[in-house]
Amino acid sequence: MTVTRLGSGGPWEATYGYARVVRAGELAWTAGCTSTVDGQVAHVGDAAAQTAQALRIALDALAEVGAQPGDVVRSRMYVTDRGYADEVGRAHNAVFGAVRPAATLVVVAGLLDPEHLVEVELEAYLGDR
Repeated sequence: MTVTRLGSGGPWEATYGYARVVRAGELAWTAGCTSTVDGQVAHVGDAAAQTAQALRIALDALAEVGAQPGDVVRSRMYVTDRGYADEVGRAHNAVFGAVRPAATLVVVAGLLDPEHLVEVELEAYLGDR
């Protein structure tokens, strides 16, 4: 089985020793994705916009290993306040409403940058592609 590991050049990947996306055979996973763009937090204070940005980053990473949004079978969302759950869930629905992956939404004490309100992870199944 071939394992492909790709980075995005994000600010923590080399320092912390991880890949943005890993594909092993028929499966692909993203690392946790936030709304960090060019080393800066985008959409400060807006959980829905941060979710949409983080999902774009994750889907772009999956595309690099041949996955499409319809291949996503699981998503995980971490929010820093339960008050963000509805807007984060609705932003997730805007992307995955027709796909309906298994999903988890967890409230956490905090994320690496205090301006991050949400972090997402995606898993995809690519079949024999």
